[in-house]
Amino acid sequence: MAGYSAEERGAPHSAGYRLFLKDAAGRYISPFHDIPLRDGGAENVFNMVVEIPRWTNAKMEIATKDPLNPIKQDVKKGKLRYVANVFPHKGYIWNYGALPQTWEDPGHKDEGTGCCGDNDPIDVCEIGSKVCSRGEVIKVKVLGTLALIDEGETDWKIIAINVEDPEAGSYNDIHDVRRMKPGYLEATVDWFRRYKVPDGKPENQFAFNGEFKDKDFAVNVIKSTHEHWKALIAKKTDGGEINCTNLTVSDSPFCCSQECAKATVDAAPPCTAANPIPPEVDKWFYYPKN
Repeated sequence: MAGYSAEERGAPHSAGYRLFLKDAAGRYISPFHDIPLRDGGAENVFNMVVEIPRWTNAKMEIATKDPLNPIKQDVKKGKLRYVANVFPHKGYIWNYGALPQTWEDPGHKDEGTGCCGDNDPIDVCEIGSKVCSRGEVIKVKVLGTLALIDEGETDWKIIAINVEDPEAGSYNDIHDVRRMKPGYLEATVDWFRRYKVPDGKPENQFAFNGEFKDKDFAVNVIKSTHEHWKALIAKKTDGGEINCTNLTVSDSPFCCSQECAKATVDAAPPCTAANPIPPEVDKWFYYPKN
């Protein structure tokens, strides 16, 4: 989407790597708080921040606890996270990212899932044909959602398609995905069910027996997480360690100046050559489907 650009700091595939976002005027912004959820248009069209391009393995995410919330690689037990290749899936099977200005509140128990939120922006699986770039901001048409229960937390997965995809006009609801891309939704459930098994964890579970909910249901979920974000950014709820520094939400007590934002970026190390990806990231894992 025209108007946004990205600036890398540190070495890709290192714990110090950060990808900061800038607006059309070249001002540093938070992809969590400063990119609007919607820019008008159809009710089911939203902005999406791409964190992970399709077919890649590095577990990249908006750094919710860092000032300006740059995109970084997740670290667990001191090691950079790469998602395993669980046959037949190579890395992430969609462009994966998040909707800005949304928050799955860990203090809110969802009536449908019976579990609280996972403390992150809401996740999106974009199913279009283009492989997007990390940090790219695109407009997506929401088609439905899957309710993953990840270690006891509600972790909604929004299914959407880039509005610029050549076939976007043929997709209006979740049943169109079944019709146009047979097997893709089943593969999505399988991916989320088993992606942590190579780490020695049990298979993930789902609310609603793993059934996808339709567009209208998904839009309502998004609206709810947007309301939770508004309470977070206005300091009307306790966000814990979440960093709410922003430059555009004028009534937010966390609003800061561009000079402050630039100082944050300048404090990060300059961009250097990428570290090599560990060879074990290319390993395949094979498990029987239950």
